[in-house]
Amino acid sequence: MNHRAYLALAIPLTISTMTTPLLGAVDTAVVGQLPNPAYIGGVAVGTLIFNTLYWVFGFLRVSTSAFAAQANGASDPNQGILALSRPFLLAVVVGICFIILQWPIENLALILFSSDSDVTKFAAEYFRIRIWGAPFTLMNYVILGWLMGMAKIKESLFLQVLMNVLNMILAILFVHVFSFAVKGVAAAALIAEVTAFIVGLFIILKASPFVWRFPSVQDLIDTQSMKKMFNVNKDLFIRTICLLVVINMFTAKGASFGTDILAANAILFQIHYIMAYFFEGFANATSILVGKAVGSNNQELFKRTLTLSKQWSVITAVVIACVYGLFQEQIIALFTNLPSIIEISTQYGMWISLYPFAACFGLVIYGVFTGATEIAPVRNSMIYAMIVYILLQTTVTPIWHNHGLWLSFIVYTIGRSGFLIIYTPRLNHKLFGTKNMKNAL
Repeated sequence: MNHRAYLALAIPLTISTMTTPLLGAVDTAVVGQLPNPAYIGGVAVGTLIFNTLYWVFGFLRVSTSAFAAQANGASDPNQGILALSRPFLLAVVVGICFIILQWPIENLALILFSSDSDVTKFAAEYFRIRIWGAPFTLMNYVILGWLMGMAKIKESLFLQVLMNVLNMILAILFVHVFSFAVKGVAAAALIAEVTAFIVGLFIILKASPFVWRFPSVQDLIDTQSMKKMFNVNKDLFIRTICLLVVINMFTAKGASFGTDILAANAILFQIHYIMAYFFEGFANATSILVGKAVGSNNQELFKRTLTLSKQWSVITAVVIACVYGLFQEQIIALFTNLPSIIEISTQYGMWISLYPFAACFGLVIYGVFTGATEIAPVRNSMIYAMIVYILLQTTVTPIWHNHGLWLSFIVYTIGRSGFLIIYTPRLNHKLFGTKNMKNAL
């Protein structure tokens, strides 16, 4: 494993994952050109509701990718099929439950993310359309995770680009040609999600490295394997809950500062997502390689992956920070043409320049633990970081207001990295039982 081989895996995955935050960025930018900042706030709140629903079950992609990578490393077709079938069934059940419970979910969410009447109205319009895509979104998580785990990177890239580019095109068409405003953005997302699911099933049948067959019920509900899957998913679930607590507290507090601050923070958060997903591409590559190393018991591949992950996380952080520092005003202007929102976003944009350095190690090392399906340290590090965030937001925000809010978020991000790094020597020893691995990270 050398730099070229690592980047050959990481770059397509980065492009693939980058389409996800670009989707939210385009949605924000599309409505940001409309005359009322409440449109941005409505889409921000609506998107946050779905992020909350879907991110709670984000483990469907992460754990599927890890188990598929280990099956691929072990050259085990049966486990490869089960790595897809088990979470796929769970995704269907959960997605249908979301649709059935849509009214209480909407009412509770709008109470929690209370804002002015216009923002609430637009958020409700967005929610009532997008909720019908819930089963397809969750099944797409499983499909993408399986393709990544099986190292079908081109297919995964194609599927995500197709879904998100279609969403972007339809959003622009529905809003600026047909004047559907927020409803148009939501409809575009729904159509793209359904389309991606149909195409994804076709890709799996064509890209599978083995002859596809439906698993037996006995294999599907194997007690030991199911227990391992649920243990991994349980810890990822808790990790995601912690993440959502922080994001929702951040958004709710920003909303309390007024619609203009909410809109500016929404733009800066979209920029933060784009940065985070750059790192996630490298984290996905790391997860796949670590999963393959664990499945094949290849210690050298594991050690080399850790070294390359460290180096490229730092390089990526420097590049991202420099690009944002040089083009901050131009980047913010892509999201809105409202002078007041641009001014506020620029005022608080300094915090975004710090984010890549705060996040780089934590986000990439996260891929090491998910690839090894050792998720308890990830869970613990997120719990500790969340506690730090809550304490800081409670004490600092009343003094420094929105600057205090962003300070709390950056310190929380540093905590995610620092607390997780502490666990790495223990992981190295557990996987390979060698003391010389403690300096791998």
